[in-house]
Amino acid sequence: MLEIRALQIKRGARTLHYDLQVAQGEIIALQGVSGVGKSTLLEAIAGFVALEAGRLAWEDKDLTHTPPEQRPVAMLFQDYNLFEHLTVMANLKLGVDVAMHFEIPNQAQALGIADQLEKLPGRLSGGQRQRAALLRTMLRPEPLILLDEPFSELDADTRRLATEWTRTMAERFGKTLLMVTHQREDVSRLAHRAIHLNDAESDAV
Repeated sequence: MLEIRALQIKRGARTLHYDLQVAQGEIIALQGVSGVGKSTLLEAIAGFVALEAGRLAWEDKDLTHTPPEQRPVAMLFQDYNLFEHLTVMANLKLGVDVAMHFEIPNQAQALGIADQLEKLPGRLSGGQRQRAALLRTMLRPEPLILLDEPFSELDADTRRLATEWTRTMAERFGKTLLMVTHQREDVSRLAHRAIHLNDAESDAV
């Protein structure tokens, strides 16, 4: 279980407040208007922003002061974090257990990017880059997956494919997943429930 208790994060003159629980294996959609702190919450869980107060724990282990590289977290940022000098295939292998490398061709095929594996990221469209980064994130060994607007570059048909694929992969590998999205369709296809952040406070529904 992911536990976030009385968490406070300073953002300029504002203080963001979070208090929620996510069960192991649960898929959560984080929603709310711009500026309420959806992406900031993901960054806090990953360890990339300083906390003013509160506690963050995974499976009863306190992560509040744990360095990012030691957290059981894989995160997909909005800029995708692909290395431009490496092929897509080389990018996909980074941080992925060698035993999982055999999954890459089949899963790339499922996401419609199998013919892009030997290209450099700069030769891919925005949607192809996004799917490549999504694939790498979902194949990583960490049990807690954080996705920040993971389908924003995709057209309607590809978005449906990618959301259904993501749910299948999360369930297959027992991942706990938090996703920031503005699209209601993403919630209905992928999430078990949505958490709406209002005025920087989180209310589970």
